[in-house]
Amino acid sequence: MQEFKPVKEGKVREIYDIGDSLVMVATDRISAFDVILKNKVTSKGKVLTQMSRFWFDYTKDVIANHMISTDVNDMPEFFRTDAFRGRSMLCRKLRMIPIECIVRGYITGSGWASYQKNGTVCGIALPEGLKECSRLEEPIYTPSTKAEIGDHDENIDFETSIDVLEKFFPGRGEELAETIRDATITLYRKCADYALSRGIIIADTKFEFGLDEAGHVVLGDEMLTPDSSRFWPLEGYEPGHGQPSFDKQFVRDWLKANPDSDYNLPSDVIDRTIAKYREAYRLLTGREVEE
Repeated sequence: MQEFKPVKEGKVREIYDIGDSLVMVATDRISAFDVILKNKVTSKGKVLTQMSRFWFDYTKDVIANHMISTDVNDMPEFFRTDAFRGRSMLCRKLRMIPIECIVRGYITGSGWASYQKNGTVCGIALPEGLKECSRLEEPIYTPSTKAEIGDHDENIDFETSIDVLEKFFPGRGEELAETIRDATITLYRKCADYALSRGIIIADTKFEFGLDEAGHVVLGDEMLTPDSSRFWPLEGYEPGHGQPSFDKQFVRDWLKANPDSDYNLPSDVIDRTIAKYREAYRLLTGREVEE
């Protein structure tokens, strides 16, 4: 049996090159504030992979994506074990576009902090009188650069995203910047409307795109998971203060309240975190996570 080693390890994912395609494995690691925490969150990787699979299927009519299969029987024998089952995705190889495509439908987090200072989010002027967690009339696109592990992503404006892409893809900077912006907004609108019908507000999220061999833009990485999005329960939603969440915000809040934790979570925080992830998956898909 051929053995494989990851060719790339991210904060949460490990990527294996199997020749003409990749296997992306979501681990149970969790990160916050660009730091990998010392704990594992049991089954978290399965939620991330299966949530992404659901959304990739749901949006394939909007834009092509990199998913081929999540069945380990479609992967080399090395991956047909319990260690990989339920958390692995066979993917097309892409040349990744070095922009994080962030879309915000509600004002919260760093966006709210910026708005309080000068009425803008990432240089975009917003109406006066918004409250924390207010819904925006139109979702806004706020791209950022993609940092290496340990560094922080940097928010940039749309014009700067054109310049960044022009360096990587000469002659295509403006076209690609517009394509990924428009795809980001379209994907967000479709999925946020669906999530609302299932009782979940998607406050914001981020997408990543790449180019296939023909140079076409393809959706890659993960999609609309609790790691890459803010999910709030629709029931009880009320602007003017922070909202309860189904995502990593729970972990972030605990870390902020416990600055001496050395990024070590107590077991009850871990248990409540995975319970939130599972609940979000169940509400959105109508199914339980496959173990």
